[in-house]
Amino acid sequence: MSDDLTTGLRELAESGQMPPRVPGAEVRRRAGVRRRRRAAVAAAGVSAVAALGVALLLNLTGPGPHERPSPASTGTPSTHAAPSATVYLARRVLVIGDRVLRVSAGTFDTRTPTGRMTVTARREIMTQPGKAVGFKGSYSVKVPWVVELSADDGTSTFLGGLTYDSKAPGNYDTTNGWIGLGVEDAKWVYERLSVGDVVVVEDGRGTPVPGRTPPPDDGGSGGAAGNPSVVSSRHGSTGTGGSG
Repeated sequence: MSDDLTTGLRELAESGQMPPRVPGAEVRRRAGVRRRRRAAVAAAGVSAVAALGVALLLNLTGPGPHERPSPASTGTPSTHAAPSATVYLARRVLVIGDRVLRVSAGTFDTRTPTGRMTVTARREIMTQPGKAVGFKGSYSVKVPWVVELSADDGTSTFLGGLTYDSKAPGNYDTTNGWIGLGVEDAKWVYERLSVGDVVVVEDGRGTPVPGRTPPPDDGGSGGAAGNPSVVSSRHGSTGTGGSG
């Protein structure tokens, strides 16, 4: 091989091993890019570790007091509150616990509303126009121990002392739709029912309230015969004259 060819090949090999010349500014730019890239990767790693730590902490401690599921979200069906009292219009009685009280309700032309009702107000005495209690005329009547009832559909009525006809409770209907009791019976009921309590009014032809057995029908006596828990309507006669 000639010396010129050997020298040429050696120079060519040496030129291929030398790195290309790069200006100083380009070197600094590339170094900055590499630093920023490493910093971004490090920050992403720190964020991932922090998120994992928070998730583990929440799983260990459980939800906070404001994050607990409400009872409605548990899938358990809601149930109606048990009635505090039940009125059986066909038998003319009101039942609270084991006590049965005589009532007089609306006449055929002014029937008493039925259904599930809520106590919305209580009044020791309420003045009603005469026609509201079954009288004709322009004078008014005072009804003592009033418990006002209202249904979800807006229907309303009330319980109260029947001062003008002490024989009606348990025997015949005489009001224009409200439920009358003897005066002492009305006071007893007034003292035991509170706003928010549920009162169910049944006409006797519907389905009985679950868990509640209607009292026996004894021919319109209101359950008084042989039942010491019944308060006779005669107890209400003491308030008849002075209630005005």
